[in-house]
Amino acid sequence: MPPAERKPRPRSYDPARTRAALAAQTEVLRGAVHSLCTAADADALLARPTRLGEWRVRELVAHLGYVLDWVPKNLGADIPRGAEQLSLTGWVLGARSAATVIDQGVRAYAADAFGGSPQQVAAEFDRAADLLLRTLAEEHAPGLALPTRYGPILLSDYLVTRLLETVVHGDDLADALGTGIPPDRQALAATTRLLADSLAAAAPGGSVELRIPPFAVVQCVEGPRHTRGTPPNVVETAPLPWIRLATGRASWAELLDVAQLTASGERSDLSSLLPVMG
Repeated sequence: MPPAERKPRPRSYDPARTRAALAAQTEVLRGAVHSLCTAADADALLARPTRLGEWRVRELVAHLGYVLDWVPKNLGADIPRGAEQLSLTGWVLGARSAATVIDQGVRAYAADAFGGSPQQVAAEFDRAADLLLRTLAEEHAPGLALPTRYGPILLSDYLVTRLLETVVHGDDLADALGTGIPPDRQALAATTRLLADSLAAAAPGGSVELRIPPFAVVQCVEGPRHTRGTPPNVVETAPLPWIRLATGRASWAELLDVAQLTASGERSDLSSLLPVMG
């Protein structure tokens, strides 16, 4: 009888490094939004389509503002008694079912807070960014949790999800504008690792090794477990292609076609397990 698969130990994230990365990534986005909103054709840029369905750039910027706003606005909110605490990978996997609710919330938020002139959009983004930065500079109890639609989660963990959101949607903004918006390195690393760990949680096992240098290596998919030497089933890609693949921005076939993904071994096709987060 084959040995039972062991669950990987949950990855830990240093709270101080998480806060520093989120502050840096917030400033990356602030610079991009200011550049957008001070352009001569800012109104036309805000009306551009994005790869996110019916969202225009205006809705995308509004969503980024909402992401920054959420933590300060929900600190101290009540946690339902007896609610089970959510893990980081649990948050990612739960987010797959919330697209409709998120879309409705963003549209309302965009029409309200981000519906004005380009100058007003930039000012509103500044307000949300400054509020988050003040919150990150404050001391909070180690066990402080926040309520989410998927369940309560530690503040220290939730800030990691803000790294994921700001990196993923910063890349969406770069795509829509046709410009480079390089993410903060630590924010990129955390996002890469969280999405890789979420795939391993959704498809536990040891028959496939997923490599995303220089940030992550995980094993996943049930089957014969590799113990030494070169694994028989290996998937390798770079951080941004992996993030686009894991969130549905790119397909398995597309990345193979442009040589941004390699997969070797008869069990290495992970396309049926993707995206991890829509």
